Amino acid sequence: MSKWWSDHIAALQPYVPGEQPKTGSYIRLNTNEACYPPSPKVLEAIASGIGEKLRFYPNIESDAVRKAAADFYGIQDSQVIVSNGSDDTLSLIFQAYFKHGQKKVLTPEISYSFYPVYANLYGIDLAYVPLRDDFSLDLTPYIQANPNDYAGIIIANPNAPTSLAISLEEIERLLKAQPDLPVVIDEAYVDFGAQSSVSLIQQYPNLIVVQTLSKSRALAGMRVGFAFAQENTLEAMYRLKNSTNSFPVDTLAQLAAVAAWEDVTYFQETTCQVQENRDFLTQEMKGLGFKVLDSKANFIFATHPDYPAALLQEKLKEQFILVRYFNRPKIDRYLRITIGTRFECETLIQALNNILK
Repeated sequence: MSKWWSDHIAALQPYVPGEQPKTGSYIRLNTNEACYPPSPKVLEAIASGIGEKLRFYPNIESDAVRKAAADFYGIQDSQVIVSNGSDDTLSLIFQAYFKHGQKKVLTPEISYSFYPVYANLYGIDLAYVPLRDDFSLDLTPYIQANPNDYAGIIIANPNAPTSLAISLEEIERLLKAQPDLPVVIDEAYVDFGAQSSVSLIQQYPNLIVVQTLSKSRALAGMRVGFAFAQENTLEAMYRLKNSTNSFPVDTLAQLAAVAAWEDVTYFQETTCQVQENRDFLTQEMKGLGFKVLDSKANFIFATHPDYPAALLQEKLKEQFILVRYFNRPKIDRYLRITIGTRFECETLIQALNNILK
């Protein structure tokens, strides 16, 4: 710590991503990256953009990307904002909608660990709502909350790291019950079996949906994220973006994003393959005695009754397989395991079989 640091910075607890060793050849099942490459059309689009035009600033509002995303969902371009990955989107959201004096933001007690980081960074308090014993989301506390006491609601669907999802009907029930609160649905993993709530933005001006191209479209290295909402709602995010980082998405990332949205066939093929691999891995792990939650994401959440999760993580790392362990109450017996290729899943099962023996 330097003497030049502000007190605010000194008190921050930054987000900690999954381990990424700089040496060794590991099977990385700890970072929820895509296990298949981007669409070939994405690579062609990036190649087409490499040239002297890179000396120009990119399109300031990522207009072509907004149109591609809007066309995919059948909405208006004006109902989309593009940013530098969904974490950047979330940063804008916390500042634009949640910063209201002493009012707290309702969120699950176990969820994406960047939420408390942003809350701390921007001086926002979170009100943590317990999950049920089976880790499913109980909407009752959110529905019954007095809107005068809170600044908003943020829910990851599917949730991370638990992998469970709620239905579109449940989300609409929440929106109807809380019309005076901004409701943010973080859909980073929605394409692997859950229902997107983008279709509801026409009816509910308080709904903001967050998505990313990092997972289902294999563009984690390009950093492209989105928020979908009614135009008047998004205006707050545009004001903030254009006051801090008016050119957030670079030219090559915009070209890649357009191609990724437009290649629907490749998107459907790879997400279906991930779901098939997930089903295979789930059944194999259950055969080894694991309890595995009903995942709707590109990862599973699993525990073994006889073996500590931390020990299993350590033993797998010795065999050059990385999985994610959270040393936190209520989930410290679970491992979060990204769905890999069929070969990677089979290699993991063999390694676990050897460890359990």
